[in-house]
Amino acid sequence: MADRVIRVAGADDVAAAGALTAQAYRADGLIDDGDEYAAELLDAARRAREATLLVALVSFGPTEPGRADDVGGRDTAGIGGSAHALVGTVTLAPAGSPYAEIAGPGELEVRMLAVAPQARRRGIAEELTRAAMLEAVRLGAQRVVLSTLDTMTSAHRLYRRAGFGRVPGRDWQHGGVAFRVYTWDVPAGPGARVESALWHPREVRDVGGWRVGLSGGFSRRGNSVVALADPIDVEASIDEVERVYAGQGLPPLFRVCAQSRPENLDDVLRVRGYRDVAPTLVMVRERLEELTGLEELAELAAIGSRDELSHVVAREPDDEWLAGWLAAKATHPVDPLLAAAVLSGTRAVYVRVRAAGRTVAVVRAALEQDWVGLSCLAVLPDVRRRGIGRVMTLEALRVAAELGARRAFLQVEESNEAAISLNGQLRFLPAQRYHYRER
Repeated sequence: MADRVIRVAGADDVAAAGALTAQAYRADGLIDDGDEYAAELLDAARRAREATLLVALVSFGPTEPGRADDVGGRDTAGIGGSAHALVGTVTLAPAGSPYAEIAGPGELEVRMLAVAPQARRRGIAEELTRAAMLEAVRLGAQRVVLSTLDTMTSAHRLYRRAGFGRVPGRDWQHGGVAFRVYTWDVPAGPGARVESALWHPREVRDVGGWRVGLSGGFSRRGNSVVALADPIDVEASIDEVERVYAGQGLPPLFRVCAQSRPENLDDVLRVRGYRDVAPTLVMVRERLEELTGLEELAELAAIGSRDELSHVVAREPDDEWLAGWLAAKATHPVDPLLAAAVLSGTRAVYVRVRAAGRTVAVVRAALEQDWVGLSCLAVLPDVRRRGIGRVMTLEALRVAAELGARRAFLQVEESNEAAISLNGQLRFLPAQRYHYRER
């Protein structure tokens, strides 16, 4: 089976990315063999140096010889004899860079989106667009901007689906060619204070204004420092944090984000030997009131009826909910009382789904201000790939909306591409990111 990955181009990718871009432009009738622009399209090495070059690759296992040639790009031997085909690419240019045509301050511009002609109608262009949105959040941009031709109606539908909106006032022309402009604004996230309010450590200590969480090693969120204040002496405060965690037999762990204080905390920790772990994306869905009326809930009902699912909603995590979550999630034995103590520290609802007389999936929806934070989504392995995770998410959102939530967020590690894709289908968009520093 083919696996797809989108990543920043490496040195071995640039020649193929350039050739593919020129090939795609020729196939669309945008250039001919004598066009001077072809040389620029072929020069992906320069784009990789002066902008951000993303590539989409499909890898085929050793039992699928020749498949890479079917979708275009390149065909090379990979680990275990697998083959890799480069099937798409896009360039991301910040304002002021050589490849930015219309980007202003704080904007990231999408350029030269191209998919191999043989690989089209497989969702690759949409995945590259969403990857550009993720990269914008990673790079700290506030907006993504792009230009497209009036005639590219399929692309217009793709951009609207991904969350982009038309900005006619920024439309422009070059050489007699008219361009439409679409933009996407990175949504406002909940921020570290709201996020941390929805996951209470079993014990909290104050060190220089930092919140030091202690929960017996259960979860990073329950055993990390949320640093939202400027200590008088940063180095002394880190020393004290290290003593506190050493006394608990735990490694010192800091949650680092744009709101962390001091502003150079990440650099200070890196110099002290802390390593970067678990980069995490915060994804946001706005306007939960749109859940009333709707095709999403109709889909929820259809899947529920098909699999004879029943929902149980409670204000506390009961034994069956905890057992369902820990069975699907815990990689080592966890004291259910400890887990319940951490999860129960805030206003929340606990949804579980039963099928054939047993709990097969659970999710937690915690409420703060007008936000609901979704966490603890777990589906038992033997019932996965049947849409139950989608059902759980929609049901949790529906219940939260009835309780007054207007916006939702969830956190997913950046390495979990499947979860990011599923959440994107459920209208969650990237908003913020954070990572941990551990020693």
